[in-house]
Formats: sequence, C-alpha cells, structure tokens
Amino acid sequence: MGKQWKTAGKRSQAGKKGALFTKLSREIQVAVRLAGPHPENNHRLKLALETARSHSLPKDTIDRAISKGQGQKSEDQIEEVIYEGFGPHGIAMIVLCLTDNRVRTVSEIRHLFKKHKGSMGDSGSVMWMFDKVALVQAKKENDQNVEEEAIAAEADDMEKIEDSYIFYGKWEHLQTVRENLIKKGWEIIKAELAYRAKDKVTVVNHQDVQNLLRLFSENPDCKAVFTNWRKQ
Repeated sequence: MGKQWKTAGKRSQAGKKGALFTKLSREIQVAVRLAGPHPENNHRLKLALETARSHSLPKDTIDRAISKGQGQKSEDQIEEVIYEGFGPHGIAMIVLCLTDNRVRTVSEIRHLFKKHKGSMGDSGSVMWMFDKVALVQAKKENDQNVEEEAIAAEADDMEKIEDSYIFYGKWEHLQTVRENLIKKGWEIIKAELAYRAKDKVTVVNHQDVQNLLRLFSENPDCKAVFTNWRKQ
C-alpha cells in the first residue's frame, strides 16, 4: 500500500510539472509570434524566458517553443483567448487561456463553469468590473520602506499578501515596475499583465470557489484566472 501511494504521488507531481511546462512553453510561443524572437526587443518574451528558467524549463524545450512561435504551421499556432463568466455565488471571473484548439478549450472551460455552479458569459459580461493592470508580486527581507519603494518603482497601488506584496501599475508599465523593484533588492515571484477587480465581494462559504479556481489552474490551457472574490 505504501509503495502504491508513493507511486500515485509521483504521478500527480509529474502531471502538475508537465502542465506547468506546457503553459510556460505556450507563453514563449505567443510572445515570439506577437513581437519576434529577440528578448532585447520583446519585453513579454524576456519575461517569459526568465519565468521559464526559474521553473527549470529545459533549454531544448525553450528553443523548440521559440522555433514554433516563428513557424507558419497551423499546429504551431498558439492563441491567447479570454473567457468571461460567473462562478459559485455569482463571483465574476476572467479566464485567460493559451490554446492550439479553441473548440477544445472553450468546451472544457464551459464544462468547468457549469459543473461548479457557474456559467460562461458573453464577451464583455464581466470585463467592465475589472481594470487592466500590470501586476508584480515580490518579497524582500527588509521591507520597511515598501511604500517609498513602490512609488519609486512607478507602482500605483500595492497590497500585502502573506509574506509578499503585490504591486499594481499601469498596463504598459509592467517591465518598468518589475525592473525598478529588482534594482531595490526585491525578489520577483510573479510579473504579469492582469485584470484587477474594481470592487471585491466576500463569500463566507468559499470552498466551492477555491475548488473551481484549482481546477482552472490545473487545466493546461488555462494561464490565469482573475476574480472579484475576496477571501474572508
């Protein structure tokens, strides 16, 4: 029994790692397709490569993703698509996906919404509840001057999340905020273009919300999910 549990655990971890590698590879492909294969001229690709390397994505996988991003074959084309909907308790959700098959992805996302007391909405159904922002999550051992450093980094707002901070800036200032924080000695955990809810809603019984978010995160096509849910 012990060996069976260990084997199952290893398979689960391998599955999660494989899904993560797929997402990292697809982000590289999209970045290359949008702005070319040279990171010095492509901020999104530069960030994608740094993120991939921080998660130990193999070099040959990175090189293959860059090559596919420059390819013309239909099977090499990864698209960035956005789905909107309502989760449990009417929570507004924006689901950002990277996919090579829209039909498959929209079917899977719709199924997850429906199975977990939610529904997929039309384009624009919840987008108006969010602002487009640059989001940088970072941590620093000595964060006594966090407000001053946030201003210096050109962040417009920030919030503390456990042992780290999330800095928000203008959509087009993602790279600027990130690089300025690095110069101040901050360790970057995550940097991405995001959607921030204008108003948050609190749900007392939130286990079903967390379950749906977990399933979205485990889907290999799903890059990120943004909601207006505030955990109590």
